[in-house]
Amino acid sequence: MSQALRPAHDQRFSDLIRSRTGIQLPVHRRQMIESRLRPRIAAVGATGFEGYLEQLFDHGLLDDELPLVIDLLTTNKTDFYRESAHFDVLVDKILPETIRQATPHAPRLKIWSAASSEGAEAYTTAIVLAEAQRAGHRFSYAILGTDISHRMLERARRAIYTAEQLSPIPPELRARYTMAGRAPSHAGTARIVPELRDRVQFMHLNLMDSTYPVDRDVDVIFLRNVLIYFGPEDQAAVIARMTGHLRSGGYLMVGHSESMVVSHPQMKQHSPSVFRKT
Repeated sequence: MSQALRPAHDQRFSDLIRSRTGIQLPVHRRQMIESRLRPRIAAVGATGFEGYLEQLFDHGLLDDELPLVIDLLTTNKTDFYRESAHFDVLVDKILPETIRQATPHAPRLKIWSAASSEGAEAYTTAIVLAEAQRAGHRFSYAILGTDISHRMLERARRAIYTAEQLSPIPPELRARYTMAGRAPSHAGTARIVPELRDRVQFMHLNLMDSTYPVDRDVDVIFLRNVLIYFGPEDQAAVIARMTGHLRSGGYLMVGHSESMVVSHPQMKQHSPSVFRKT
């Protein structure tokens, strides 16, 4: 490939990824991009990253490769009980408030984990809500997890995690809500119990889509640590779409580093990184 083609291919690639996923790929992240795409570079027999871009744009591989590229470039960082203050707000504030407003009927909470990765956020939510039910609160709940990565969604549906991944869960709750793997191939792993898996559904969704096939009376949306990868225009568009799927009085929770990103006339800050729809 000539030197003259490389900048054009680089920019075209960056523009494509941003338009499809919202993720910005600045020049200083070039090394990370190449590292993540190394399996695909090798798979198509390309000579380096520039050769891979040439294969995509000049030799017809784009349609086949793009889903794999997106899957490799999306950040899939997830932990059980990550930013645990949000789950305290859910159980101590949102849940009692919802139950009071719903009397005399027991409410059904709808929770959306909007960048669910391999499911830790969704299953943490299920655990804390199941514990609230054990404590005597009368309600039911359903959790939807969505993600752009098909690979992560398959892991979330399997709900099998290593002991290290499960370590943030308090031991008593680990014993109650996970089952240790018995087969030799699953040694050192555990699976979320069926009772919780039945409450959580996972679905592919791209936050850059103009519409979302999700209910418009959701009680709580977790949209945490994903907007930091988007530009301001895309951030605002995603928040506007999310707002449309919250019920009046519903809550949006973002990552602690993303509080300044939420600027929408219907969303009022309730506490750090927690917003409520008016």
